[in-house]
Formats: sequence, C-alpha cells, structure tokens
Amino acid sequence: MGGVSGLIYSSLPVLVFVPVSTNVGLMPAIYAALGTAALVLVWRLIRRESLQPAVSGFMGVGISALIAYLVGESKGYFLLGIWSSLVWASVFALSVLIRRPVVGYIWGWVNNHDRGWRQVRRAVLAFDIATLTWVAVFASRFVVQHHLYDADETGLLGVARIAMGWPLTGVAAVITYFAIRTAQKALRAHSQV
Repeated sequence: MGGVSGLIYSSLPVLVFVPVSTNVGLMPAIYAALGTAALVLVWRLIRRESLQPAVSGFMGVGISALIAYLVGESKGYFLLGIWSSLVWASVFALSVLIRRPVVGYIWGWVNNHDRGWRQVRRAVLAFDIATLTWVAVFASRFVVQHHLYDADETGLLGVARIAMGWPLTGVAAVITYFAIRTAQKALRAHSQV
C-alpha cells in the first residue's frame, strides 16, 4: 500500500492545501495541491518507481481540487473523500448483510480461489469480521469528516483526513490479515474432512 513513502506522498497535497488555503485563498491552494501532486509524480518517475499510485493520486487531487473550485470553498476539497467513505461503508455493510463479504471475494480473486470458501461457515464468519472492520473504518471517516465539513473546520478536516487515513487503514489491514489466516485454517480443516 505504499509504505512510509506512500504515506508521505499521499499526505503532501493535503498538507500543502490547508495552510495555503487558510493564508492565501482557494485558487492558490488548488494550484499548490496540484503542483505538489505533480512533483510527487515527477519524483517517482525520476526514481523509476511505480507510477500507478502517483497517477491515481494526481487524479484524486485533481478531482478534489475541481470540486473545491465548483463549490467555491476550500472545504469542498474534502467532499470526494467524505462521500466515498459513505459509499464504501454502505457497499461493505451490504455485502455482509447479504452474506457475501467483500473481503472474501477480494481474497478469492487475488489468490485465484473459487468461491468454495462460502460453504465453510467459519471462513465466512472470518471474512464477515474483516469486512465489518472496513465498514467501521469507512463509517467513522464519514461521520467525523462530515461533521467537520458541516462545522466549516477546514483545518481540522485536513488533520482528520490524514489521521484517519493510514493509521485506520493499518489497523484494519492487521485485523484483515488475521481474519484471512483464520479463514485459511478453516478451509484447510474443512478440506481434510
């Protein structure tokens, strides 16, 4: 997921956007965020690193900047992330409700497994737990950041975006890892029966 460098690269546009917006205004902040994302892209190109994360990041910054421009307020920069969190929380929650946990399907797709895991109750439960962990991450991001958006707290939105980004993702990834291990053990035990 990019490690420490990915954390830094993804945080830089927000770290630049908020103070520039506060001190100079919306348009300079948009240019600064886009410029920062472009520099990250060039830096990765020079270092011969994978460009996909930088291109995706640049596009995300571009869309966020466009929304801020259209809304006419700096806090608009955060709308894409806020509403994306609600969408993902809803999709992941719905997948558990219909007994098709997203994490199980992602695991199966990444590892070229069939859907046989769905017949093993303990594996489904493990994937449910992992999926619900992601629901909690996405829902908490939406609730906190939407509240800050409504309160016109652009600076705190920037802090929340960074603080609720990688740290929560890291916790959810660890829980997902252990859930997948549990599911794999359940599948091995089931195949030996």
